[in-house]
Amino acid sequence: MDDPADNKPPTLWQVLHSVMAAAFGVQSAKNRARDFTHGKPAHFLVLGLLFTGVFAMTLYGIVTLVLHLAGL
Repeated sequence: MDDPADNKPPTLWQVLHSVMAAAFGVQSAKNRARDFTHGKPAHFLVLGLLFTGVFAMTLYGIVTLVLHLAGL
């Protein structure tokens, strides 16, 4: 992975990885340091909200499918 000492902002893929890792509570200290020193809060906020929406809709879809298959 990239060195946190770089002055480059994290890429979209790195921000998405950080958001997903933070959602599940497994963010590494190295990535967290990179995010806080070089990341823009707006990018994490937008991707965090999108991730939460997709996650909630996925859970809703799974529950709906299970209930449909159960005949309820």
